[in-house]
Amino acid sequence: MIRRRTLLAALVGLALAPVAWLRAGATAGLASLAPALEKTLATSPFVYVSPLLANGAESTCHGEVWFGWIDGSVVLTTAATSWKARSLARGLTRARIWAGDYGRWKQLIGRNEAFRSGPSFVARAARVQGESAIDDLLALYEKKYPAEIGKWRESMRAGQRDGSRVLIRYEPEGSRAGRAGAART
Repeated sequence: MIRRRTLLAALVGLALAPVAWLRAGATAGLASLAPALEKTLATSPFVYVSPLLANGAESTCHGEVWFGWIDGSVVLTTAATSWKARSLARGLTRARIWAGDYGRWKQLIGRNEAFRSGPSFVARAARVQGESAIDDLLALYEKKYPAEIGKWRESMRAGQRDGSRVLIRYEPEGSRAGRAGAART
């Protein structure tokens, strides 16, 4: 039988989890990722994301995106109509993430598949909600993308408020946070 105090503490912890992991701002080391990959995630301007289909195959949708490496997870904001958001809404909660700067994926003619040679990992995707979540990500973007963020900051913040944008967290499978079992949606 679960004690009431234990249950209450667990529920409070779950309710505060979305804010706490973003506010921490730490880059917690993960036993499941190689140190070189962690270093790349801490310094790279982009990640390349591909949702994984139910059979484990990669989706044909790929793309380079701004991101934050926060508390051992890739965090990004995207349009609610983007393939990343639509995939997650359809229940495709796994994705492959490549780290590094390999240029734009879509070229004027053809596709740039150079990102596939970079380090990658499989992650679990979850939507993140909470008023302060976008503020925390944008604070990181201010440092990481100082020349570009001014053009995007307010539309990202307004989109989060009106639902036209969503925040997604990609947690490496087998990470300590994942084994802890804390819900972050």
